[in-house]
Amino acid sequence: MEIRTGRRSDAADVAALHAESWRKAYAEIMPSSFLAGPLLENRLELWTRRLDEPHPGAALFVAEEAAEVAGFAYVIPQSGGRLLLDNLHARPGRTGSGIGGRLLAHALAWAADEHPDSSVYLEVLRANTRAIAFYERHGALRTDERVCRFEEGFELPELEYTWPVASPA
Repeated sequence: MEIRTGRRSDAADVAALHAESWRKAYAEIMPSSFLAGPLLENRLELWTRRLDEPHPGAALFVAEEAAEVAGFAYVIPQSGGRLLLDNLHARPGRTGSGIGGRLLAHALAWAADEHPDSSVYLEVLRANTRAIAFYERHGALRTDERVCRFEEGFELPELEYTWPVASPA
């Protein structure tokens, strides 16, 4: 497996994996009408925009295996100096195979190199217990709790997890 920087030509593959991942991971969490709706089209619009007009300092990392996108991670600088790990997905059916761990390690190493004074955080739906366990195993600390409001008109409780800035040795 190779982890590389994402490129414009990855938009469709990343969007398809993103939609597939949400449909699998959130089947019992998000409204079925949302997951059965135009999710793929929505994700394609998002990734096309993100890759055509990149946010300054943002980075997409793609795990590729046998010419297939096996996973991806997206990190975006936020106001206040923190970095948001906005997406971390492994292809459904491949979770637990190390893809997520390798992508996370790659993203955190990139953040330490490119933004050495910035902590990395993410937001995860409270009901996504498998993801929460993964983040906790990989050193993330719960730092906040709130409600996530979706444009489609529903709300779900979410947690924030943070990897603090490494202290100098």
